[in-house]
Amino acid sequence: MLPGRMMDFPLTLTHFLERARSYYPRSEIVSRNPDKSLHRYTYADFHRRTCQLMNALKRLGVKPGDRVATLSWNHHRHLEAYFGIPTMGAVVHTLNLRLHPNDLAYIARHAEDSVVLVDRSLLPLFEKFAAQVPSIRHVIVIPDAGPTPEGMLDYEKLLAAEPGHFDCPALDENSAAMLCYTSGTTGNPKGVLYSHRSIVLHTLVCCMKDVTGIGEQDSVLPVVPMFHAAAWGLPFDALLTGARIVMPGPNLDPLSLLDLMAQEKVTVAGGVPTIWLGILALLDQEPKKWDLSAVRTMLIGGSAAPPAMIDGFRKRHGLLVTHAWGMTELNPVGTMAKLKQQLVQADAQTQLEALSTQGFALPYVETRTVGEDGQTLPWDGKTMGELEVRGPWVARSYFGDEGADRFTSDGWFKTGDVVTLDEGGYVRICDRSKDVIKSGGEWISSVTLENALMSHPSVLEAAVFAARHPHWGERPLAAVVLKPGQSATKEELTEHLSKQFVKFWLPDDYVFMAQIPRTSTGKFLKTKLREEHGDHLLKGAHTSAS
Repeated sequence: MLPGRMMDFPLTLTHFLERARSYYPRSEIVSRNPDKSLHRYTYADFHRRTCQLMNALKRLGVKPGDRVATLSWNHHRHLEAYFGIPTMGAVVHTLNLRLHPNDLAYIARHAEDSVVLVDRSLLPLFEKFAAQVPSIRHVIVIPDAGPTPEGMLDYEKLLAAEPGHFDCPALDENSAAMLCYTSGTTGNPKGVLYSHRSIVLHTLVCCMKDVTGIGEQDSVLPVVPMFHAAAWGLPFDALLTGARIVMPGPNLDPLSLLDLMAQEKVTVAGGVPTIWLGILALLDQEPKKWDLSAVRTMLIGGSAAPPAMIDGFRKRHGLLVTHAWGMTELNPVGTMAKLKQQLVQADAQTQLEALSTQGFALPYVETRTVGEDGQTLPWDGKTMGELEVRGPWVARSYFGDEGADRFTSDGWFKTGDVVTLDEGGYVRICDRSKDVIKSGGEWISSVTLENALMSHPSVLEAAVFAARHPHWGERPLAAVVLKPGQSATKEELTEHLSKQFVKFWLPDDYVFMAQIPRTSTGKFLKTKLREEHGDHLLKGAHTSAS
């Protein structure tokens, strides 16, 4: 084989940082503080402070490969850590502040974190598990809400004592840059170690026109937390292209987000469906209050977005939703719902059906579905199977080599998502493998039922889950949250669903509640629903649809 004669130029985050300083020094980073005041500075300021952080960490003894944890909201100092820690050769480890202290203790011990950067406002949470992590040598407090306690290091004072330049080491592109943990809804959380190379390739592809298309002209708002799956790569996309970055801080309620989007002329925003459901409800109440004309698209992922929500944004407010799918194990984006050319002139319903899927695979991500017998299934849009993926930013193992059963002998990752693939490669999630309802030997998709329920005009949220049944084994039970001031009976909801589904798919009963429990990343927590309501049908208080 004839070898190529190209330079062996490493794909590392060092290039991102230097490019930002050299080509986009005046690009702005806007960061909202807990009191909703705004902090503004430029990429040039960001580069200088990031170099100061690297010098400070080096002075504290941080070495290549050391894990440096962050326990922070989305703000400019967290962004400095995102780039400074891996560029100096260490590994940035984002701790999920919505987890239980026991889970955080497990994760920090497992990662063997040596230094922790923590928001002052989050110190009460940190102090609940800090003593359980003996590997922590230094605690650096980001002063977002008051003075730094005695015995801890102040982030701003550390930076002020350091020079604003740093001699970045020559890094191997395959060396670790970031450590993210799964949410651990089943079993202990598992660590995924992103390499510099995987982040760079993921960023280059995500910035393509037919993916996010992020460029210098954009103002990017990562609503998705930076402690969750690298904020879907949005901070990296923005910095590489010189885009303006808008950080929301801890205020993630619909009103605060809409005010920020309108004020800062946000063009691209990304968050989970529960965030956008609340925003849509507020827009419906006051459709003319906010000028969102700058918004180019809203990226939605984390769980399946209801078609009624996608359609509501488009029809009632002229806003485009781009549905994406990914996982922590995919660095994290794997597919995106863009209309292929043959669908651009299609009717509105056909377009909605495509936009409501999880989309088709990004370049260099390959997909297949596999049945329970291990055989690869056809792309017919009907046959459900587990989605498996492979590619240059897909994990090949977990940190600590746990969960080996998730990786196949021929090099694919088992996602745990039950999906269909149509002839165009569009992925439609039917369920998580642990959530699919198996009733009398037949599979019922909880996600499909949820989407249909949330198309009812009175329903704000719905989660369908498996309840135990003495004859069928499992039957669907629906948890429903109604919109304020709206009403709906069980019979009305069943009638609404019966227009779309065969009888055995219909929920046996409905449980009305004020709010559906959520995971730390905003997804519906069906394990909690099954735990609290799994025996509901055995009590006889239901009407059987079987």
